Amino acid sequence: MAAATDAAVLVGLGSERNLSVVRLAAREAATHGRPLCLLHAFNWTTALQAPSIAGPRADADELISRATEIAKEVEPALPVSGEIVEGPPVATLIRRSESAALLAVGDGGMASCGDCVPADAAAVQLAARAGCPVLVARREPPPQGPVLVGVDGTASSETALAWALECASRREARLLAVRVVEPENGTADPGVLVEVMARAAQRFPSVAAECHTIRGDPGTVLVEQSRSAQLAVVAARGDEPWRGMLGAVSQALLYHSPAPVIVVRGRTGVPVDGRNAHPARDQRP
Repeated sequence: MAAATDAAVLVGLGSERNLSVVRLAAREAATHGRPLCLLHAFNWTTALQAPSIAGPRADADELISRATEIAKEVEPALPVSGEIVEGPPVATLIRRSESAALLAVGDGGMASCGDCVPADAAAVQLAARAGCPVLVARREPPPQGPVLVGVDGTASSETALAWALECASRREARLLAVRVVEPENGTADPGVLVEVMARAAQRFPSVAAECHTIRGDPGTVLVEQSRSAQLAVVAARGDEPWRGMLGAVSQALLYHSPAPVIVVRGRTGVPVDGRNAHPARDQRP
């Protein structure tokens, strides 16, 4: 199912530390012609433990106000709204993602913490369960490199490729499409990826694209390739139901890529000239 043409880019605001996500989300909203909605889930349990309830509520108001200022600094003409809702953050964002074009969240520092990323980290849970594509921002700004996308020939990876082409087109960036073949499996024939790209790129003739077929471990290869990318795009998982809601490759990029990552799932319609031209084909668990 495709996102409505007026669906917003939704930003989950957790704390003052992750406001870098606002800058990236504002640029994504502007390039895709979407409004920006800033949402903070207010936790009453935490508020009641404070010396005064008024303090946490004032902090939440200030967070929304500061995030709005940042978004307007980045994209002055961008429609921005702010909202404070009561409820647990992850559950609230999952529910609201069902009507969003894109959900943007900070990574909580996971890209720099080695192998210690817990499976219940908010960004991981949202990437696994949201009803729309999820953008996970990093604290450090990315280089002005290409848009990277992993393509393995599955229907879900071709949906990710369409999303990546749209991102590259609107950013006026190069596209780097990488197919990784594990040493013991499959053919390394580069023509497989070239054929997939030729079909997908017809709607984006202005995008300069490179195709590389590489032997190795898919997660390791794509993380390494992402070090010079301005954005990495990946399907939530391939057509492998035994790997759960997130595949090994999407998890590797979420945990270890220094670049922002878009995990494509749920409502993945790619808008072209204001129309949703590519219906979602994400294989839901």
